[in-house]
Amino acid sequence: MNTWQNELKNNITTVSELAALLPLTKEEIEKMKELIQYYPMSISRYYFSLIDKEDPEDPIRKMSVPEVCEFDSDGLLDTSGEASNTVLTGMQHKYKETALILSSNQCAMYCRHCFRRRLVGLSGEEVADHIDEMTDYVKAHPEINNVLISGGDALINSNIRIEEYLRTFVELPQLDFIRIGSRVPVTFPQRIITDAELQDILRKYNKKKQIYVITHFNHPKELTGQAQEAVQILQETGIVVKNQTVLMRSINDKAEILARLLRKLTAWGIVPHYIFQCRPVMGVKSRFQVPLLEGSRIVNEANAQQNGLGKVADYTMSHVTGKIRILGLNDAGNMVFQYKQAKNSHNIGKIFTKKLSVDEKWLEDI
Repeated sequence: MNTWQNELKNNITTVSELAALLPLTKEEIEKMKELIQYYPMSISRYYFSLIDKEDPEDPIRKMSVPEVCEFDSDGLLDTSGEASNTVLTGMQHKYKETALILSSNQCAMYCRHCFRRRLVGLSGEEVADHIDEMTDYVKAHPEINNVLISGGDALINSNIRIEEYLRTFVELPQLDFIRIGSRVPVTFPQRIITDAELQDILRKYNKKKQIYVITHFNHPKELTGQAQEAVQILQETGIVVKNQTVLMRSINDKAEILARLLRKLTAWGIVPHYIFQCRPVMGVKSRFQVPLLEGSRIVNEANAQQNGLGKVADYTMSHVTGKIRILGLNDAGNMVFQYKQAKNSHNIGKIFTKKLSVDEKWLEDI
């Protein structure tokens, strides 16, 4: 029986499998074998099928296939201070209204820009285990009004596990809604399309409490017929689908590409949520980060091509101190920032400015 679990077992996870499908030099093969011991590779056959094998600059390839530059040790493994916000194994409480749960260390595809690469495919030490303890924590903190079930990828959990989370949290009256973080609609839509049981679970619990799925489309090539079918199934259950995009060098760092992505998302009924500045993650920073001045111009030009519904995604830095909007330049030539969310709630809404160099890609000194 060809289940989604069996299909996932057929992912491309070794260099020899990859080399049989994609032209690689001997040097690339040897270095890649070493690299994936530290940062594993897993590419769903569906997502791999979107690669233009004749184009070494293909954006799908860049987001899924390892490159030697990932050996670059510049950067951090925990860019947002997740360790310092961990209150229980697998549960973080950085912003007072939200409890974040790392429900899995597995994904349908291991993105090369992943900011949790210290965890995904490698370590289960940070993954949630005891739901009862997490429930007790939420109850003891009445300021928490929503939970975000993430990972890894929350929808790579078994249906039993997904239902356990939903059944537990929909019963807490203090919670307004539940969020599920998943790139499955993008990288492995078959998980949703072929699993009627999952659809029934989501439909059942969405009737009791609003569920949002926060997904992660980065490039128009990812907006395929199967991806749209998966999104429509989620929407038909009553779930609201929102999207986070990461601004990345050689992926979507042209205003026309980003604009096309945002327009198609809104055409599908997906609400643009954030356009994130790529984080200075070790092995990611040098490969994908775009300078802030350039990024602000790209996002503002892309937004200028949207109608009102498409302009809602803020260009944002998920910083150790909070989520910081990157608004644009003032008349003095300084970049204007604003805290949208903050670890210290007194900073929420605070506006500040900074003179940036053309190469500056992150705020290091705040």
